[in-house]
Amino acid sequence: MFHVIVIVMSLVMTLSAWQFSKRQLETRTSARFDVEREQVIALITARMLKYEDALWAGVSAIESHGADITFREWRAFASTLRIDEKYPGISGIGVIHYVTDNTLSDYMAKMQWERPPFNIHPAHGQPFYIPISFIEPEGPNSKAVGLDVAFEKNRREGALAARDSGEARITGPIYLVQNAAHTPGFLFYAPFYRGKAPTTLEERRDRIAGAVYAPFVTRKLVEGLLAKDLRGVHFSIMDAGETIYDEHATDDLLNDPDPMYRETVSIDVYGRTWALDLRTNLAFREANTYAQPTFILIGGLLIEGLIIALLVMMARANGRAVAYADKMTVALREESEKLTVANSALSSKNEELEQFAYVTSHDLKTPIRGIGGLTEMLQDDLQDYLASADANPDVNMNIQRIKDRVDRMHQLTGGIMEFSRVGRFGDSDAPVSLTEVVEAMRMDFGLTVEQLRLEGTIPTIYIDTFSFRRVIENLIGNAIKYHDDPQNLAIDVVAQSTQAGVTVAITDNGPGIDPKYHGKIFDMFQTLRGGRGPESTGIGLAIVKKAVERHGGRIAVTSSPGTGATFTFDWPMKAADGSSASVGEAA
Repeated sequence: MFHVIVIVMSLVMTLSAWQFSKRQLETRTSARFDVEREQVIALITARMLKYEDALWAGVSAIESHGADITFREWRAFASTLRIDEKYPGISGIGVIHYVTDNTLSDYMAKMQWERPPFNIHPAHGQPFYIPISFIEPEGPNSKAVGLDVAFEKNRREGALAARDSGEARITGPIYLVQNAAHTPGFLFYAPFYRGKAPTTLEERRDRIAGAVYAPFVTRKLVEGLLAKDLRGVHFSIMDAGETIYDEHATDDLLNDPDPMYRETVSIDVYGRTWALDLRTNLAFREANTYAQPTFILIGGLLIEGLIIALLVMMARANGRAVAYADKMTVALREESEKLTVANSALSSKNEELEQFAYVTSHDLKTPIRGIGGLTEMLQDDLQDYLASADANPDVNMNIQRIKDRVDRMHQLTGGIMEFSRVGRFGDSDAPVSLTEVVEAMRMDFGLTVEQLRLEGTIPTIYIDTFSFRRVIENLIGNAIKYHDDPQNLAIDVVAQSTQAGVTVAITDNGPGIDPKYHGKIFDMFQTLRGGRGPESTGIGLAIVKKAVERHGGRIAVTSSPGTGATFTFDWPMKAADGSSASVGEAA
């Protein structure tokens, strides 16, 4: 009954930790989406403010010339802005004038004198004219020169809104005449007036002289913000129900047909309301998909299964031992020699059973008792308390102890599972060269070419390449892990092709290994870690030895204290018949 209660309580705690971990991960992922959303809105707002500053700079330049700037003066001003460098996304910057029937002839005379032939187009039925007088750079925007923005509703309403408010305003969705791709865009206006600054609507309408404006293709504006492959969200922009920008194309490699988060946000942009449809993409999903809750659940259930299996096996073994002992007692009267052999076998069985019970109890059952604290979320919940002056330091220390035991459990069970899987991959991997493996190790461990060098013939491996990579990784990882001076680390990988395959030697300049331990280090659960040395499960080199020996090779170490260590092993490059071999054939 005691064992049943322990198992039930442990199972309940495992399920609770799993659910709590899931909720915490969902909360953190939602917060990351909020950050991504606010970043997009902030980037759009900041970029539009920057463009507004450029427009008001143009207004200041015009007002410094008495609200009557010439074409050459405007070109000189526009060149100082360096639009291509400082304002990505903007198509140009220009000047429009507000013209009535009374001022039309003077305006045309002046413009045709400066830039013949100049004409206003197209014709329309409005009682006023709002022609584009200048725009720089003029080359790609030449079709816009002389265009009367009063001819079209969105252009006209934006210009009049800027005039009446005295503030910068944008238009509704339009298609720029100079944009051959015919993609949605808008115009950005900043008005300027004759005489002193007007203070009323009537004064603004009476004194309006014109506006500095900039044409935008929305796609180019967004491209200047942040490349979409660097963002975790894609978005579209709608203005008055019309889509002016869209990143939700189904053929986009990062498009997520079922986004983790989706939200529509409305923002006010210079007199217009933009609706942003934000959706997370596949990059966001990949960066925010964690298997931690699943690992907690699987690990907890696996350990529960091991405990139950251990209890059942011990009970059955005990029953078998008693029955066998009774049988041997009866046989003692008949054959004393057989009794001796039987007793010896029974002793051996009991010794194996005791060794199994010891290993299982010591390396699996003990970490299980730490499952009660199997959540680092507890530490997150107690952050405020632990940071306070009244916090008991033992609390944080005990939490860390629990975490250490859990880490130990994962490392140990993972190592045991990997040990049992050695050699099961067969010919499933593609051929790989030792050069590729070493280059991958440099990247994985953050080493330089001087710290990890490759010498000798560079063979291509065809047999069980997964295990081959794991052998190299384990040996290089150990050299790094146990080195007492990482800054001066030096590892040499030397390969030599042989008739049977390849011989690889990995040499480091670490602290070395006493010869009396050379045989011990390849045994399961054996480690030479000192009191302050790095944590180790003692399985890594056992995995290496098993992988090498399954392919008919051998591994040996040459080392002494203070002289570094050299691990040398053999590996077949191809099967004897020229085809890939299975694990059983290689072994």
